[in-house]
Amino acid sequence: MKNLSVKINPKQEIYEGTEAYGITKTEEFGEIYAYETDGFGQYNLMDDANVPSLLSMEYLGYNAKNEEAAENTRRFILSEANPYYYEGNKAAGIGSPHTPAKYIWHIAMAMEGLTAKSKEKKLEILHKLAETDGGTGLMHESFHADDDTNYTREWFSWSNAMFSELVLDYCGYQIKR
Repeated sequence: MKNLSVKINPKQEIYEGTEAYGITKTEEFGEIYAYETDGFGQYNLMDDANVPSLLSMEYLGYNAKNEEAAENTRRFILSEANPYYYEGNKAAGIGSPHTPAKYIWHIAMAMEGLTAKSKEKKLEILHKLAETDGGTGLMHESFHADDDTNYTREWFSWSNAMFSELVLDYCGYQIKR
């Protein structure tokens, strides 16, 4: 008897599913990638500060078939249309449902810099990261958009590592993916 098994490539299936079911059209931004979908037309439009995230798609090596939708998604998630995007006196950036409202994550700020197209934007974000350490010299999990001395996790090595990677990236040392 012949073996009729079909080789399944899970990575390719996920990619094809994302491209087929993970994009929706919005009035304000056009086509964007959804944070979550049920595949039947219901979408959760947001982004979370953690990685993986929509902001980190390119960083993680996701090659969007629809480049315009990827660019629109970036504009969406870095705006107040994203329910976890906060603006305050100290900074603007992406927070998370896992931390209090109006708390911005240093990881998301670093990811915004790592995926920025211009060196000037990267430097601007590096300065903003350094200005929002709550006076500790360290990156935190998150901090209040209006007061960086109100933060979660005094020591969060992942945030410090992402800051360091952004510094290296700004200096021309990119990690091959």
